[in-house]
Amino acid sequence: MPIVVATLRTRPGRREEVLAAFRRHAPAVHAEPGCLLYAVHAGEDRVTVVENWADQAALDAHSAGAALAALGGEIADALAGPTDVAVLQPVPTGDPAKGLLPTT
Repeated sequence: MPIVVATLRTRPGRREEVLAAFRRHAPAVHAEPGCLLYAVHAGEDRVTVVENWADQAALDAHSAGAALAALGGEIADALAGPTDVAVLQPVPTGDPAKGLLPTT
């Protein structure tokens, strides 16, 4: 199950615009086959999305899908630079209930 951590740095004063776009497009992403988690988090100058996909095929479909393309088109001008995307594999540690992202 691929885990994605994507961090977007926002231009000064544009964070709320980016969050509004995520609010509009997240329901479509949540409805995509294989989406187990698509959670948006915000800091002062950044938005970080933590994603969990059922398999690589689901992640690939999301990456090439309409929802992500529409979101990217809306927020491009509000970003301070390229998005930092890390695709990771889970590494179980410690308590199984706390050492892995939930899958359901």
